[in-house]
Amino acid sequence: MPLPTSLPADIKLMNTFSVFFGLVFAAMALALVVAWLMRQPLFNLSGIRVQGDVAHNNAVTLRANVAPKLRGNFFTVDLAHTRAAFEAVPWVRRAVVQREFPNRLKVVLQEHKAIAYWGPEGDARLVNSFGEVFEANQGDVEAEDLPLLNGPQGRAPLVLQAYQLLSPMFEQIDAVLERLELTGQGSWRARLDSGAVIELGSGSLDELQVRVRRFIATLTQVSSRYGRDLESADLRYGNGYAIRLRGVTTVNAGDKEDRKVKR
Repeated sequence: MPLPTSLPADIKLMNTFSVFFGLVFAAMALALVVAWLMRQPLFNLSGIRVQGDVAHNNAVTLRANVAPKLRGNFFTVDLAHTRAAFEAVPWVRRAVVQREFPNRLKVVLQEHKAIAYWGPEGDARLVNSFGEVFEANQGDVEAEDLPLLNGPQGRAPLVLQAYQLLSPMFEQIDAVLERLELTGQGSWRARLDSGAVIELGSGSLDELQVRVRRFIATLTQVSSRYGRDLESADLRYGNGYAIRLRGVTTVNAGDKEDRKVKR
């Protein structure tokens, strides 16, 4: 009697179901074992190693403040939540959080580097080297001569870029650019350490540089002619600029005289 060449369809179906349920059972058993392992005290978080920039924050204080906000163990702790907890600390710009087997976290911090104040005088925040505005205790700022920048919301990177372009130009006449403002109408205004206010006008940064370069090229000669210091200047003219010198009076005593300087 010849042997059957293949199993009946019902036997094949039973075998398939047997294999399927066997795999499901094995997966469930493995999941239970993994869940049991993850709950073992060995994996409870026992430490946070803080590296990177800690000039404005003590590593011990950081750990003490952030650790109570963490939930879970080595496997279940939310790294995104942990990162946000560190980045909520004043002066912390960015935190990179990694697990260190079996029960620790490693955090590398990058702090803000304050290079300017931002906002109206008396209510200013800080600007970092990326043009980002942040809030922190201004008493912790090491530098004492940071410039004051201001402008519409979201324009801090542009204003910072303009300051970095124009500041070295004013140094050519031994002046320090203390303030730079972009108005809501798109016009630029500067103030030097002498108190002189300069209306720079509107336009691109390249156009501002052209006006300032033209102004600086002749200012020393003009102010020396009258022996007076600059009080204000208006660079919004197409063929020159107007200046006001301290102590230069008109017919009425005490008035200042505006002088137009052409190219």
